[in-house]
Amino acid sequence: MVTIGITGTIGAGKGTIVDYLVKHRGYTHYSVRAFLTEEILKRGLEVNRDNMTLVGNDLRAAHSPSWIVEQLYAKASASGCNCIIESIRTPGEVEALRGKPNFYLFAVDADPKVRYERVVLRGSETDHIDYPTFLANEQREMSNADPNRQNLGFCIAQADFCFNNDGSIEDLQQQVEQVLEQISYQRPSWDEYFMELANTASKRATCDRGRSGCVIVKDRQLLVTGYVGSPAGLPHCDEVGHLFRQSIDADGHISTHCVRTVHAEQNAICQAARRGIALDGATLYCRMTPCRTCAMLIINCGIRRVVCERKYHAGAESEELFRQAGVQIEFFHDEVQQYANQ
Repeated sequence: MVTIGITGTIGAGKGTIVDYLVKHRGYTHYSVRAFLTEEILKRGLEVNRDNMTLVGNDLRAAHSPSWIVEQLYAKASASGCNCIIESIRTPGEVEALRGKPNFYLFAVDADPKVRYERVVLRGSETDHIDYPTFLANEQREMSNADPNRQNLGFCIAQADFCFNNDGSIEDLQQQVEQVLEQISYQRPSWDEYFMELANTASKRATCDRGRSGCVIVKDRQLLVTGYVGSPAGLPHCDEVGHLFRQSIDADGHISTHCVRTVHAEQNAICQAARRGIALDGATLYCRMTPCRTCAMLIINCGIRRVVCERKYHAGAESEELFRQAGVQIEFFHDEVQQYANQ
């Protein structure tokens, strides 16, 4: 999934870029403006730029500088599709999205008089203003020391790609297309790299009910690997079949588990113990939320971050254990896996 954040000056053409990506590249659009408009209407306020700024600042101050875009990113991540988040306006939003895989920040600008003419033509709720007010609104949003508030100047300076939109729509679309060609293939992030290694380790798994793998990393160096399999010297599921046991969770749901195998996370931690490798401060990569037993082992051996490809349907208890222990858990996708890798 590629995520494109769009920032830029008022009337520069952010919507034009969005339209192109949606119509010609199949991106899904998530709008900060639409998010704030909905909140403004809930509060019984008039939809105008002053209230956009007021409500946006209020939400960021009440939650976090990146709270609005985090809500939009969560929706985008759940879809698994390439997406656009428009429009990025604060340093906190840029910082939060920088931590997401395959994120790129686009910025667009144009001559102020050209932009004002476009604003007048589009005639949205926030655009019924004269030219001095237009300039004053923009200047107010260009810089601010408060990370909760608009700072377009900072966001534009942080952009991976900047576009000039003084010309025609076709000119802008051509610029965008050239950039899309550049980012169509990029080196994987470190998280993507190590998750791919975990998926490669899973090919050694010996239980066809869920072939999972795991790697443990520190300072971007691979420490140990593990995969689902029986204890050393004992028969594997692939050879003699599964050994099932049933368990009942706190909500009364019955789950059936194969207990012949050792989980990938457990095997990796055992490998580290046998080799005298300390795991304090390490990161563990695995296919989905570790089970409760694995979570407790992860906590006790000092691992501080867990990165999962997906969520496990019965993983809420483990997530809560991690939260209480101060272990950070992250997911590539919000899809829920129904069966454990065991």
